[in-house]
Amino acid sequence: MWDRLSKQVAVELAQLRRLLDSHHALLDRTRKEPPDAIGLSALAAMLHSFYNGVENIFKRVATELDGGLPESEAWHRRLLNSMAGPTSARPAVITAALRDKLCRYLDFRHFFRHAYTFDLRWAKMERLVGEVGSTLGEFRAQLAAFLKAAPPP
Repeated sequence: MWDRLSKQVAVELAQLRRLLDSHHALLDRTRKEPPDAIGLSALAAMLHSFYNGVENIFKRVATELDGGLPESEAWHRRLLNSMAGPTSARPAVITAALRDKLCRYLDFRHFFRHAYTFDLRWAKMERLVGEVGSTLGEFRAQLAAFLKAAPPP
């Protein structure tokens, strides 16, 4: 089970890296000037996919080690919160500080799923876009520490 989880995490992390790599040129342009409407839509989709990938990893941890996903209407937030704390089967996956950072991506994903693209505002997305690469780096490092520290069940 532990080996399977480690392999699943590695696949998802590779997908997340590929996601950011595929948007590299657009991400670079936004450091110089705000994106146009099409760029804004592309970046919003990227942020949405970014959190989906993060959540896929959390779902795998919950399924493999925690006995399943939280059951409630707010299960996405409960899942994220649960990863910042230990259980009897595992240590915390991420720190509270990273949880708080990822919470902003979860909130954006929720907004994106229910909004029209003309509702997107660069001022509300700029920080998330600017920090997505460093957030992925922090996430990767904390996952590596978790996988190294957590004993196989």
